[in-house]
Amino acid sequence: MQVLIQTLIEWLVAFATDLLIPCMVLTFLVAVAFRIIIFFNISRGDWFAKEFAKRIDNFVEGNHRHHDISFFLASKKLMEKTFYELFIVRSIMMRRKPDYVASLMDRMFLIQQGTAKLVKDSLKQFRNLRYTKSNQPNFTEISIHLLEGNPSYNKIFGIIPASFFNDVLNTLPGIFIVGGIFGTFLGIMKALPELGGMDFADLDGSKAVLDGFLLKVSFSMSTSIVGIILSVVSTLLNTVVSPQKIFVSAVNRLNNSFVILWNISNCNDLPEDLEDFDENRDPMEALAEQSVDKELAKWEAEEKRKNNGQAG
Repeated sequence: MQVLIQTLIEWLVAFATDLLIPCMVLTFLVAVAFRIIIFFNISRGDWFAKEFAKRIDNFVEGNHRHHDISFFLASKKLMEKTFYELFIVRSIMMRRKPDYVASLMDRMFLIQQGTAKLVKDSLKQFRNLRYTKSNQPNFTEISIHLLEGNPSYNKIFGIIPASFFNDVLNTLPGIFIVGGIFGTFLGIMKALPELGGMDFADLDGSKAVLDGFLLKVSFSMSTSIVGIILSVVSTLLNTVVSPQKIFVSAVNRLNNSFVILWNISNCNDLPEDLEDFDENRDPMEALAEQSVDKELAKWEAEEKRKNNGQAG
């Protein structure tokens, strides 16, 4: 057992001397890459929530308060409009590339698929809500569920759970500090035995041994310096590129949007001939049809107003 422990200590000393700093730097670079990926994933949800909120504001400003509004229908139309408008530029670019399959960003982060799932899951939640003014649904819980249940937002490349890596990345600043101090002590441990070879009768030889000891100790201190630097940079990165802040922002945006729509609605009716949301539909075609429907609705309203005026 003693031999095994001694062998382990010698290996740790050699590791601290030769490989600890490169391993800490490599770990830091990998952590930065994963932090950016996680941040980008959840920011896609906030991106959609922000665009959805803009269209709700336009809807409310359009003086729709005087009409009968179904919460589900309004949510469906506005979410579909947001989705199609967000990806219409991509649709135009696809038309210019006959061999187009999927962009690199879509393959890596599943942006369009994740956004489509957010729309589908939202409509699935809203379909069964019972409308009452006095009993508003808990849209905060619904928003959290929508974002947490979306693999494009909470999994890296749609496979690896982001929450686990996020927790690990949050502990790295402390690990870098401990690793730096650990490397310093191991370096000193490696240098100390050399002092036993000092012969005070040989001043030049003793000076050479002492100089070598001080050089190795000063070099071992570099692991602590590197550890402190990496810890500070990691802490700043975790603060600036914080997935938690983006997640809270996305939840608040969705919650506020849903509350506004609920408050201006007066029912949650679903027509029998309601078409399902089609994520694979050409955005240009869908938006063109929506524009036509909107113009027809304006024409019908105008005709109805004229007929009522003539009848009066």
